[in-house]
Amino acid sequence: MLNSLDILGSAITAERLRTEVITQNITNQNTTRTANGEGPYLRKNVIFETRELTFNDALTASKGGGVRVKEIVENPNALNPVYDPTHPDADEDGYVMYPNVNNADEQIDLMAASRSLESQIAALSVIKSIAAKTLTIGQAQ
Repeated sequence: MLNSLDILGSAITAERLRTEVITQNITNQNTTRTANGEGPYLRKNVIFETRELTFNDALTASKGGGVRVKEIVENPNALNPVYDPTHPDADEDGYVMYPNVNNADEQIDLMAASRSLESQIAALSVIKSIAAKTLTIGQAQ
């Protein structure tokens, strides 16, 4: 039972971070110059990996299984050039490089992450209900 909670907790934590990164991408979709002045914002992606559950971990009910964030990487897709010679970040040809963030893609990713969180919270509710029922077994009615 506790291992199930640990696995669900790891998934909820990972999806929450994914949601934060997607929100950051949406927020910066028009950022042509980052805070450090090194060009436009680059879309970020969250890479998950499984947490291994060894046989010994399963026997001792210690931590194991689930998911964790392996890394957050910048998306290498091409930037979006837009002709705007009046923009302060325009190059000598009048083009401004905008981030490689597509709002529609980000909204779809955000919806998927949200649905994933909803299903994980529903599973958490089921585990909680099972645990409560287990505690009442053997009690006099």
